Formats: sequence, C-alpha cells, structure tokens
Amino acid sequence: MNTEAKVGAFVLSCFAVLTFAVIYLLHAQSSGATVPYRTYLRYAGGIEPGASVLFGGIKAGKVTAVRPWATDPTRIEVLLEIDKDTPLNEKSVAKLGFVSVMNGAALSITTGSNEAKRLPPGSVITSQEAASLDEIAGKLATVADSANGLITQAQGELNDISGNVNHLLANVENMTGPPNQRKVQAILNNIDLLIANERPKIDRLTDQLEKVSQHADDTIQNVNGAVSDVRAPVRKDLSELQAALELARGLLDSLQTLVRANDYKIGDTVENLRETTDNLNQFTNSLKQRPWSLVRIKQPQDRQVPK
Repeated sequence: MNTEAKVGAFVLSCFAVLTFAVIYLLHAQSSGATVPYRTYLRYAGGIEPGASVLFGGIKAGKVTAVRPWATDPTRIEVLLEIDKDTPLNEKSVAKLGFVSVMNGAALSITTGSNEAKRLPPGSVITSQEAASLDEIAGKLATVADSANGLITQAQGELNDISGNVNHLLANVENMTGPPNQRKVQAILNNIDLLIANERPKIDRLTDQLEKVSQHADDTIQNVNGAVSDVRAPVRKDLSELQAALELARGLLDSLQTLVRANDYKIGDTVENLRETTDNLNQFTNSLKQRPWSLVRIKQPQDRQVPK
C-alpha cells in the first residue's frame, strides 16, 4: 500500500470517528432524563415547540407542544419536558418571558419556595399571564392621550402664571421706580436728621437711666441688709411659736385624757341634772295648779252660798 492510500484511509477513519462522536453526543443530549409537565396560558406570545424553558433564568428544558386546550379552548396548553433534577414546587409560577432581546420567546418558571411541596411529574404548573404587545400598545396610547391633555392644561396654566408674573414684575418696577426711590431717600434723610437732633436728649436719658440704676443697686443692697438683720429675730420668734404650739398640743392631749377618764362621772352629772330639771318642771306645774300649797298644807273648803 502506497503512502497516498494510507493517508486516505487515515482521513476516512478520523471522519468516521468524528461522525460517531457527534451522533453519540446528540443522542445522549436528546435521550437525557426528563420529566413531563404542563401549564395553561391565555396568551402564548409566540412560544413554539422547541422553545427554551428557564428555571430561575437557567435553561432546564424545552417546550414540546403548544395547542388550544381541549377542555377550554380559550386557554393555550403548553407541554414541557423538564430536567429530572429541576426542583419544581407548588409555589413555582410559569409565565411568558424572553432569554434576551434578540432571541425568541421562552417560558420562564420561578424558583418558588424551599418549604413548598415538590411537584410530581405530569403536574400542572401554576401560570401567570403576561401583558401582550397589543395591551401594552393600548396602554401606551391611553397614556399618550392623557399626556396630551395634561400638556394642554399645563400650557394654559403656564400662560396664566406667566401673565401673573408679568403683572407682578410691572408692580415691582413701579414700586422701585425713580419717584419711589426719591421718596425712600427723603425718608432716610429725615430719619438721619431726627437722630442728629435727638441725640443730645438720648444721651441725657442714658445718663439719667445710669444714675437710676445705681440708686436701685444701693436700695437693693440696703434691703438685703435689712432682711439679714431681721432674719435672726424672726427665726427666734418662729422657734418660740413652735414651742408654744407644741405646749398647746400637749395641753389638749391632757384635757382629752382627763375627759375620757371622767366620762362616766359626766354622764351621771348630766343624768342628775335631767332628773332635777324634771322635778323642777313638776314643782312648777304643781304651783300653777295649787298656788295655795305655798301657805297651806290642805286645800280650803269651798264657801257655802248663802240661801
């Protein structure tokens, strides 16, 4: 076998090995461990079979079918093939998304919650509707219309404000014009003249106030001295008054003790006085009925009427 034949055989062998490797890798990729899921949307937004499925932004599978749901044709059924190890849970939400601005539509699935229960294969993934381009365009048109009205209103208000500002500036210009400037200057000149004329009087008043303040200081010192002189006698009188009050309090306590000790005697005396009063009342009544009893023991006999 010549050299050219050997080279040709080597090239063919390398091509065969490369073809086998590519076929093996494609088969291994397509036959990876995946599990089916499904979700339902009102608006599919251009999702087609083969579109990427993203779990938390990471590619985790692909879309296998997109079709109207047989049970409810108003909704779109999307069938998915997700990698077996993808931790889908009951809190995961599927919604329409994009891998990038330049790429086509994709189905994005949120990671959900770690405490939520894992979804078994074949389960339905909760979906969230995304706004369509038509809805976005309609909202933008509404915003544009509102903005136009707002701009028109703002222009009218700005015109009013500019008119008010012009009027204000005109008033300020009138206030600061040459006539008013001359008046202000005349007022300032009068104030300067008044201060110059009244300065001697102000100086005399200041001197008098200083003398009055000095006299007030002397008077305060005298009052302080008088208070200091009187403080000791007053304090002594207060001490004596307190001692007298303590003595009076002791005397009252002694009287109360004496009254408590002779309480029963006072009761007897009061009872005797009451009996004496009753006897005196009886005696008085007896005198009223028989005044002769003061001079006679027996009542005189009644006189006989002469016949």
